[in-house]
Amino acid sequence: MELTDWEATEKGTPQGGVISPLLANIYLDALDWKMQSLGFEMVRYADDMVVLCRTKEEAQTALERLREWMEEAELTLHPDKTKLTDMSEPRAMFEFFGYRFERSRKGRLNRFIRKKSLLKLRDSIRYKTPRNNGHSMETIIKRVNVTLQGTYGYFKHVHPSQLEEIDRWVRGRLRAIKRKRRGLRGRGRGTDHQRWPNRYFSELGFFSLLEAKNAELLSLRNGANS
Repeated sequence: MELTDWEATEKGTPQGGVISPLLANIYLDALDWKMQSLGFEMVRYADDMVVLCRTKEEAQTALERLREWMEEAELTLHPDKTKLTDMSEPRAMFEFFGYRFERSRKGRLNRFIRKKSLLKLRDSIRYKTPRNNGHSMETIIKRVNVTLQGTYGYFKHVHPSQLEEIDRWVRGRLRAIKRKRRGLRGRGRGTDHQRWPNRYFSELGFFSLLEAKNAELLSLRNGANS
């Protein structure tokens, strides 16, 4: 369906179609078994997949077997998204299902929200926090919390610095609303952090991603020590 027009298709599924993940899982089930039988560890959701390998040679072999299966199934690997990545190298990275996995210069493997998903999150928050918003701050925060709680549920495993960055950005949006109501222009800045400190928004029920993460870690530590 394209708006109100219907057109028959002989192959493929519409991009973003609600049935696409189900069809991909059914069609690619044979690939899961194939890669497992060959000794490869593959993580897949719908038509997105990552094959974990120990060496470059193993990765190249995995890619060759994957291409062979795809040709037999009359499918095509995405030419831009399909690549080999050596995650032992500093600054190496790959993206998978909203996350960006990146190796730091010191060798630590960190997780972040990929840029596309982060932009989508910010668009959702912007929609709920226009500066001319006529609702009470409590109501605005309740609506923003719906998005933030959903974000935390999926992206809570990212680096804490990114959770803090999102918290700071959202509070900036809320401070801009307060500035607007005082007849001031622009984003929250300078003395606005004294007028409306983080505690002010917390007392109104603001859901902080970083505080939620810290609380969860504390709960896990207490549970391990009990």
